[in-house]
Amino acid sequence: MKNYIYSMLLVIGVSISITAQQSAIYTNDLVLFNQALELYNNKQFLAAQNLFDKVRDASEDENIDAECTYYIANCAVWLNQRDADQLLENFVRQYPTSVKRNAAYMDAATYYFDNGKYAYARKWYDKVDTSNLNRFQKELYDFNNGYAYFKIQRFNEAKKFLVRVQDSPKYGARAKYYLGFIAYEGDNYREADKLFDEVRDMDEYNKNLSYFQSDMNFKSGNFRGAIEEGLVQLPKSKSLEKSELNKIIGESYFNLEDYKNAIPYLKEYKGRKGKWNNTDYYYLGYAYYKEGDYQNAISEFNKIVDGRNAPAQNAYYHLAESYLKTDQKQQALNAFKNASEMDFEGKIKEDALYNYAKLGYEIGNSFESTPNVLLRYLKLYPDTEHEDEIKELLISSYITSKNYKEAMNLLEGNNNYGDRSVYQKVAFYRGLELYLSNQYERAIVYFNKSLNERINPIFIARSLFWRAESYYVLGDFEEALLNFEEYVNSNGAYLTKEYADIEYHLGYTNFKLKQYTKSTDNFDAFSKKSGVDEIKLMDAYLRLGDSHFISSKYWPALEAYNKVIEKNGPNSDYAHYQKAISYGFIDKNDQKIENLEMFLKVYRESTYRDDVMFTLGDVYISENKIQQGIDAYNRLIDDMPRSSYVPKALLKQGLVYYNGDKGENALAKFKKVVAEYPGTDEAIQAVNTARLIYVDLGRTDEYASWVKGLSFVDISDADLDNTSYEAAEKQFLDGNDKGAITGFKKYLNEFPTGLHAMKGHFYLAQLYFKNQNTDEAIPHYEYVLQKDRTEFTERALARLSQIYLESSTYKNAIPVLERLEQYADYPQNIIFAQTNLMKCYYQLGDYQKTIEYADKVLTNAKIQNDVKSDAQIFIARAAMQTSNMSKAKSAYAEVQKIATGELAAEALYHDAYFKNLEGNYKASNNVIQTLSKDFPGYRFFGCKGLVLMAKNFYGLNDAYQATYILETVIKNFTDYPEVVDEASIELQVIKANEAKTNSSIQTEQ
Repeated sequence: MKNYIYSMLLVIGVSISITAQQSAIYTNDLVLFNQALELYNNKQFLAAQNLFDKVRDASEDENIDAECTYYIANCAVWLNQRDADQLLENFVRQYPTSVKRNAAYMDAATYYFDNGKYAYARKWYDKVDTSNLNRFQKELYDFNNGYAYFKIQRFNEAKKFLVRVQDSPKYGARAKYYLGFIAYEGDNYREADKLFDEVRDMDEYNKNLSYFQSDMNFKSGNFRGAIEEGLVQLPKSKSLEKSELNKIIGESYFNLEDYKNAIPYLKEYKGRKGKWNNTDYYYLGYAYYKEGDYQNAISEFNKIVDGRNAPAQNAYYHLAESYLKTDQKQQALNAFKNASEMDFEGKIKEDALYNYAKLGYEIGNSFESTPNVLLRYLKLYPDTEHEDEIKELLISSYITSKNYKEAMNLLEGNNNYGDRSVYQKVAFYRGLELYLSNQYERAIVYFNKSLNERINPIFIARSLFWRAESYYVLGDFEEALLNFEEYVNSNGAYLTKEYADIEYHLGYTNFKLKQYTKSTDNFDAFSKKSGVDEIKLMDAYLRLGDSHFISSKYWPALEAYNKVIEKNGPNSDYAHYQKAISYGFIDKNDQKIENLEMFLKVYRESTYRDDVMFTLGDVYISENKIQQGIDAYNRLIDDMPRSSYVPKALLKQGLVYYNGDKGENALAKFKKVVAEYPGTDEAIQAVNTARLIYVDLGRTDEYASWVKGLSFVDISDADLDNTSYEAAEKQFLDGNDKGAITGFKKYLNEFPTGLHAMKGHFYLAQLYFKNQNTDEAIPHYEYVLQKDRTEFTERALARLSQIYLESSTYKNAIPVLERLEQYADYPQNIIFAQTNLMKCYYQLGDYQKTIEYADKVLTNAKIQNDVKSDAQIFIARAAMQTSNMSKAKSAYAEVQKIATGELAAEALYHDAYFKNLEGNYKASNNVIQTLSKDFPGYRFFGCKGLVLMAKNFYGLNDAYQATYILETVIKNFTDYPEVVDEASIELQVIKANEAKTNSSIQTEQ
């Protein structure tokens, strides 16, 4: 026992001189130390750790402390205690010369390696001093280090360690296997093949070697070998490896152009982590394409989303070809466009752009103008074999695309384009487009441009005609007549569709110029033509009657008016009224009265009823049927109290009573006129006539007292009043706006409630409006409107409402328009009021009122198609805002029947929209194609149509079309941010969904 103790003391380096008591203590520590060591060797690490800790606490010897500290830290490693690292670090720092230091590093590294914690293992291996390791420890060190680097795919570092043990009896086979795999991953297939061959006979490794061999053959281009090795391994492989082998076999057949055999293996590939990528879809899609199975080719190609490489460009090109083979031209256009925008393969890019340009010409293009695409192709490929064909399409596309504005820009910006006949044609259509959008002065500019190229006689004639129409609308009737006459005398006039109605237009122009003999001839000639428009024919008879009437040819006028009455057309009430008046001029008052009374029975809603009632009163009085005349005036006053004829009727009654020596009755009527219509001409005349009655009755004091209470009459200043007003009015009549404004302002300052205050305010307002000083005009119109109805009321309401509408002050416009609707005698002012009330209420968000006024507009049989379109469009928009989809759909359908231009584009878009809601995606896309072809100039609806088309395609399971269209919208339509936002949201949703099965898709986090 003493020898053992002594030997242990030598081992732990103890050199001591102690007393008997100290020897006993030391002996006790050694016993406990040996017990702890025995527990450690038996892997009872926790008990050993506790005992080592107890020995260290009791010991006063540094060497024992060092041993215990080492084993305590080592136990912590084996027990996976949180502070194991720190305990080892403390041991090394506290006992730097300990022989256990290197062992501590190796033990810790080996422990972590055995437990698969390779990063920890490498941390400790890095601390090991390899010069103190024996051969077996060194092999362990090299293999474990190499394997740890291998596991984290740091192959260069792994290789440095593994090559050191590739000849080791213990580790050599494994090292060669991993070195072979490293060579395989590094595409060094010769080295990999050599190393794998050396371990092929070992069952532990052979099970995977057929897969690697197949893959290496594939990657080195030995596709036959890849297929052979793959087919050997396939029956005995597990699920994941089976998927990869199917991929290798399928792609090998693909590369051998054996597409039929490739397809079943490509289909069996399960993807990485259950996902395919774009290249996987390309292989299968192309194999289907080569086998002529275009529908399946499409279903694979259109899963390629976010493609940004050569295979993607190739796929999109062949996807387009597949679409063409299955007559899906819109889809083909989108795919050709995508392929043409990628630069990986030049020939594909060129051919894709060629097909994109041609298809855009054929079916329309919502992305960009067809002429622009055709010109881009010619610019990029000036030596193309398709030059003549593309130029021919370019010429035609200017017309068929109807995008005349851009066509003109392209023509005027392309000095090399020499076909001036195309310029002549496009300039004409651009002018017509501007005319139809009420931009008449700009339209004339383009008609002039067209006429500068006098090549095609048809377009010379048509430009002359529509230039004449533009001048007519602008009120320059003399210039209009000159152009109409030049049109008639042009060589191509009789070949144009406008020629059928030329007499009608000449008739109106001569009528406006008061050349009634000529207008009579024109309208008469038109009325005798066959096959003319029925509405125009009735209007021509009406104006023929008016021309005869103004020329005092009443019998011919009666004949013309009777034609209109017989047809009961929209203006038959006016014709009937004019017919009655005509009888009066040929001294047939009985028939005049008969026709006026009949009018009141037949036309109960006519705007001419008050005219008829007043005229009836006049004719009864002229026939000395006094009471009947008085009754006719009373009927007007009672039935139509807001008519402008009421003060006139009251005045007429007063004059009748005055002439019948019924002075008191006359005074009652005159005073009513003065009280209810102060300041009007009728009120002034009533005061003057009342004066005569008061003089006759000898009651001048009573007259003076009455007159003093009237604000608009100042007897003493009457002459000054008249003189001041007449001076201003003369400037007005002479067209001296500046002098008239000064004069009227001076008059109203001097006589704010003068005899002519009403006229002064109205004419001053008109002058300010004419000179675009609308803020100054407003208070003067308001003065007129503060009074009861006068001859100026209707015009003031129309002008003031126009001012508010043009400044978008809809709240101010509404009460003025409502009053105009109520007071207007002219039908066009009623329509103006109702249509603009409809628009105002829509702008203010009152959609129920919008629909109410739109319905009112539509009940008017006399409105034109453009007004009907407006009404229907506002019904549709208001219904959309209130989610009344059935009403909106019905209204947009009505718009589609009659609208042109932008309204037609809006209606078409919503037709597609409703079809999308119903899940009728193909039909919706067909409508969008029509929209893009027929209305390419309306980019907003074209842009919205593209987003809708994307939704349709996704509904049809075509993710490629959907995502490509949305990405194009986001990129190219930034001038419509709301639509771009909608497209961005839709794109994120689609990509997130598709990313579940396609690893190539990048989604926003």
